[in-house]
Amino acid sequence: MEWTVQELADRAGVSGRTLRHYHQIGLLTPDRIGANGYRYYGPTAVARLQRILLLREAGLSLAAISEALASGANPDDEINALEGHLAHLEHEQEALGLRIASVEHTLAMRREGRQPRMDMMLEGFNDRYEAEVTEQWGRDVFEQSNRWWHAKNLTQQRQFQADAEQLLTQWGELHQSGVSPSSDQAQQHAAVHAAWFAQIPGTPGHAGDIDKTRAMLTGMANPYTTNPDFHPAFGGAAAADFAAQALRHYAQHL
Repeated sequence: MEWTVQELADRAGVSGRTLRHYHQIGLLTPDRIGANGYRYYGPTAVARLQRILLLREAGLSLAAISEALASGANPDDEINALEGHLAHLEHEQEALGLRIASVEHTLAMRREGRQPRMDMMLEGFNDRYEAEVTEQWGRDVFEQSNRWWHAKNLTQQRQFQADAEQLLTQWGELHQSGVSPSSDQAQQHAAVHAAWFAQIPGTPGHAGDIDKTRAMLTGMANPYTTNPDFHPAFGGAAAADFAAQALRHYAQHL
């Protein structure tokens, strides 16, 4: 079975121009080109397009997609990559199911003239760090912390977030005061920071595992320096790097 450019474009939800562009840059080659100059796509090309669309949806550039597909030419590599895509889609499906249930709950309560539950209205919408936590510490850690978070009422969630903001603000104030990351003041605040992490179920600090706590604190400190998204919360890149240095020093001496 083969499809023309337009037939494949219609089924994939992309334009014929996009498919022709993919061909021109060597990203997606037709299975054959007919005597009439038409491009024809069979199962091999369609399977490759599936991966291209998955990677594009994940935010990769066309150059990065080309590199990823080139490095995964081995059939085993392709299977591993597809398993990874499937796991990601299943997680997205789970999150979407939670959001659908949340909206259905709100709609049902409104129709009955009743007040929706506040925690249900936010179910599935505030798991912003699922991918990061799962990648760094495993699915079990995310599940435990997620259940703990959703067990809190809205007031408790807001208080937790306020405490977190104050924790980071204090790092900026310490940096402005001119003390060193290894000073008593900075190390005392590092202990407070570590205790804040430890209250979250699933973390090694919560379980009392010193070695894994040391690794976690170091792992959490690194993005404070390298990820610009964290910098404003600390009051700037220098303050964020100060906090990272202090946490690493604290971890080394646990």
